[in-house]
Amino acid sequence: MRMKAAILFEQGLPRPYAKTRPLVVEEVELDPPGPGEILIEIAAAGLCHSDLSTIENQRPRPLPIVIGHEGAGIVRECGAGVTDLKPGDHVITVFASSCGTCRYCARGRPNICPSGNAARAAGSLVSGAKRIKRLDGNYVNHNSGLSLFAQFAVVARRSAVKIDKDIPLDDAAIFGCAVMTGAGAVINTARLQPGESVAVVGLGGVGMNALFAAVASGADRIIAVDTNPKKLEQAKEWGATDVFLAGNDDCAAAVRDATDGGLDTVIETAGTIPAMQLAIAVTARGGSTISAGLPNVNASVSYLHASLVSEEKSIRGSYMGSCVAERDIPRLLSLYRRGKMPVNKLKSGVVKLEEINEGFDRLSDGTVLRQMLKPNG
Repeated sequence: MRMKAAILFEQGLPRPYAKTRPLVVEEVELDPPGPGEILIEIAAAGLCHSDLSTIENQRPRPLPIVIGHEGAGIVRECGAGVTDLKPGDHVITVFASSCGTCRYCARGRPNICPSGNAARAAGSLVSGAKRIKRLDGNYVNHNSGLSLFAQFAVVARRSAVKIDKDIPLDDAAIFGCAVMTGAGAVINTARLQPGESVAVVGLGGVGMNALFAAVASGADRIIAVDTNPKKLEQAKEWGATDVFLAGNDDCAAAVRDATDGGLDTVIETAGTIPAMQLAIAVTARGGSTISAGLPNVNASVSYLHASLVSEEKSIRGSYMGSCVAERDIPRLLSLYRRGKMPVNKLKSGVVKLEEINEGFDRLSDGTVLRQMLKPNG
């Protein structure tokens, strides 16, 4: 079938993207789903900082590629062997594909299944296949086994979770990355307990979902830190007990002074080394620093190892919120239904496929939380 897709041909082009046009909208051919795959009509896809980092060449990918990894849509066709979904079903996509049989999947950690990394590096689906090709017959690479900045996508069955049809698909889309990553870091990775203190460093879509989860988990003290005063105001409205403006030398000291030495748990979601350094600095003795942000692949951070030992701190990574998508998406949607995960508040407007470069300019400016691409109008 023919469809429109936004193709990234070159990483690292300068801003403004409205002029350099890193994403080029073209008509392409989409092959039908193979065994164990489904065809989805994309209802909504979020513009995420991980997509922006790919455009910026912070995360090199095989080119050309259709990016986009956070979304929801409607099943239109099922490949051979797919018997638990049918055309018309609504699904949320999952950007960390898994094989279901390796030692990580067997231990309930499909989010770090090596097959997902292999497919990402190859620009393919987890099967190794590619389903998108330009009209000249040359295949285009997939992003995270999804490629959602298009009207349709063929994905592995394991890359989708069925949801109830009464959930608005433009809200559901945010659960595919921002909610799982942010809320999962709090609920799964940190296992935050009622009465504990927590800080969220970085208040993009992922950070705000971490904030929602901290409120829902019953945290006693919730600190929000960002360089954007407007986002700090929003965080205060949405449950933060204290807010601090990052970017000055005394921010870490101010947070420690206000919290009697730091926080039990600090969630870093900005994906920058200064943010991670700040997160480590405001973690209390015996506390945990958890990073859910993805910096440049070559970036590194240092810490005082003696303090790590003598103060019994821990530093952990959290990929996709340590989520098992089939288990956690229904749980998180239950919180959404009860008003505990108000993701609708994060939406910053709708973007058409032809406006996608302008959307990434706004995201790079830090003036928006979650813009929703609606490639089919």
